[in-house]
Amino acid sequence: MRIYTQHWTVGTVIAPIWERFLTGYPEVHLELSVGSQPIDIVAAGFDAAIAVRDRVPAEMIAVRVTGPMEAAIVASPAYLAKHPPPRTPDDLSSHQCVQYRISHDGEIYRWRLERNGSRKLVSVRGSITVNAAETALRAALDGLGLAYTLDALAEPFLRSGQLVRVLANWSPCIEGAYLYYQGRRQPPAALRAFIDMVRAPKETSGRRSLKNPF
Repeated sequence: MRIYTQHWTVGTVIAPIWERFLTGYPEVHLELSVGSQPIDIVAAGFDAAIAVRDRVPAEMIAVRVTGPMEAAIVASPAYLAKHPPPRTPDDLSSHQCVQYRISHDGEIYRWRLERNGSRKLVSVRGSITVNAAETALRAALDGLGLAYTLDALAEPFLRSGQLVRVLANWSPCIEGAYLYYQGRRQPPAALRAFIDMVRAPKETSGRRSLKNPF
């Protein structure tokens, strides 16, 4: 079974269930192809793909696989030992920040922050620019500055103390992901089981979510 997916969904969607899935379906070979560009999954021979909602073609069947996820600004203890943690969004101007380019030829992402209905869009500066959330985390772990990422990706490093969260009360919700597949045929049993395992519960919160840059 071949699935095309974006980098950030491997850790947040697939890794939590792949052992259970492969144990339950030992005859299935799971092939993951990771990329950031939209493709024709049918022409490329994929059974399904995972992406944000606006990348799902209209003719495909889409299933939500994550609810809105909280953004997180993180840094290493070593970096914060040398630089006082930011207390307000305006403090980011005095920090080294890992910049994120949305696409290879696209704009630098401006950090979106939100608290109690107040929203800010912040252009940050820094010595390094990346185009993958995992690379931003690596840079933060190595003390290169603050990184804007998903809480779900940063959580293992926050739990271990390798990263520290800052401006937590300014963290917005980021749009989640969808699994999609061709709707002209009945999905095979293995794909149906995979969908059941990754399917997100119904949303109960009305909190507004921002477009996902990752």
